[in-house]
Amino acid sequence: MPAAGSLTQLVFECSDASSLAEFWRKVLDLGPPTGDPGWLTLEWEPVGRLSFHEVEGYRAPVWAEGSGGQQIHFDLLVEDFDASCAQVLSAGAQPLTDVLDPGPEAWRVFADPQGHPFCLVSVPE
Repeated sequence: MPAAGSLTQLVFECSDASSLAEFWRKVLDLGPPTGDPGWLTLEWEPVGRLSFHEVEGYRAPVWAEGSGGQQIHFDLLVEDFDASCAQVLSAGAQPLTDVLDPGPEAWRVFADPQGHPFCLVSVPE
């Protein structure tokens, strides 16, 4: 059976599209965003587009509370785990966990400035 469609973009709901686009631009080393102030887009080859949509009354997802509040997150495979942790912290990420499974299979959960969780991982899972 053929696929129903292909992924064209990931969209983050947020309260400030400009600051969130800038955070992800820095973390993923992408070009400047395009679009309107309330809907900005970064071109990201693995996905197509990473977009940021301002919504009134935005509420950040809640990490790992079991209530369904975390919604979705993604993992970023990194080559230098410690350097990548420092890079996302410098860009404005907030750590949500300590380093888990330290060593060759290290991973850590962070939140972007609007509260969307993401993980840095040293091996694909």
